[in-house]
Amino acid sequence: QVHLVESGGGLVQAGGSLRLSCAASGRTFSRYVMGWFRQAPGKEREFVAALSWSGGATYYLDSVKGRFTISRDNAKNTVYLQMNSLKPEDTAVYYCACRSGPLRSYYTESYDYNYWGQGTQVTVSS
Repeated sequence: QVHLVESGGGLVQAGGSLRLSCAASGRTFSRYVMGWFRQAPGKEREFVAALSWSGGATYYLDSVKGRFTISRDNAKNTVYLQMNSLKPEDTAVYYCACRSGPLRSYYTESYDYNYWGQGTQVTVSS
């Protein structure tokens, strides 16, 4: 069982930056693939980024490539999402998720992940 808690959301102007954090419980954090998803009002939840156990492999939604960076600190049981050059269309509730096993490029659907946090709101004003 893994418990995930996100933090770091807030209101920011377009062009600004935010860093989201996701703290995980459990002694086997380092063996989990970590992912970030987001859900805007009236839209389906969408994949944003994923990271392998070691942090050596990453995958991103095309629209966030070059602006967002996912990383992890296994000693702190924490995964991060650094978001730069934010746009109004990035406004959403952002969720942290994880699954066991190695990272695969096709782990981009909600059903690919077993555990979820409660979400943190990110609002980007124009």
